[in-house]
Amino acid sequence: MPDRAMPTAYGTPLELLARKLDSCAHLTDSERAAILGLSHTVRTMPARHDIVRFGQHSTQCCLVLQGWVSRYAALAEGERQILSFYIAGDMPDLQSLHLHRMDHHLATLTACTLAFISHDELRRVFERHPSLIGILWRDTMIDAAHYRERITSLGRRQALGRVAHLFCELYLRQRTMGLTSGLSCPLAPKQAELADALGLTSVHLNRVLRTLRTRGLVTLAGGVLTIEDWDELVAVAEFDPTFLHQSIDQAAPARETVEPA
Repeated sequence: MPDRAMPTAYGTPLELLARKLDSCAHLTDSERAAILGLSHTVRTMPARHDIVRFGQHSTQCCLVLQGWVSRYAALAEGERQILSFYIAGDMPDLQSLHLHRMDHHLATLTACTLAFISHDELRRVFERHPSLIGILWRDTMIDAAHYRERITSLGRRQALGRVAHLFCELYLRQRTMGLTSGLSCPLAPKQAELADALGLTSVHLNRVLRTLRTRGLVTLAGGVLTIEDWDELVAVAEFDPTFLHQSIDQAAPARETVEPA
């Protein structure tokens, strides 16, 4: 698709962060100006590259500008549990401001463009604009709400509901950031990565995806997810968008065509 990994209607990278925070906190003009004025360094990274590893001491936070990032835990025999997916506008490691060592890995799923903001720079801005502490704390709490919902899925939802719920979540999160077209959105994770996030084998996930397609709920082609029947997918997932804590209309727009990333 024309590059929907990063919306084009942004003059500076930090406008992505301002939009994300505004969706859940309604920034004042001075707060927005402080966010846009953050000193940062932009770097590109290849796909499937660790940004920060378990046990490391981090001195900066990253903002996803383009591409997809995942948080994961690694087991001794090489298996992993993907804990979260992050898209443009997300700041997945804000907790590193207060944690001495990382207790998980953060890695790119796709080729990514990231903005790195030092902890010292964030603390300087907090001194001048203390209200931003609460706003970024709220963003971190919303990230924790995503965890609670994922735990519910892994512990109690059947496989069909787990997959449907994740698709609803990823669609609405991308819609907030202007990354969707109608009922279509990028779906960058490969099937093995989706399986690692959902606690399923690749074979089981493939069967679930086939069921969703057969029932006319979704189609997947070329890295694009198209939701064919939003209301039914929501019903299968038992999806309630409250945990996103954003002003999102659950009634999705009419379907349009979107090209793969």
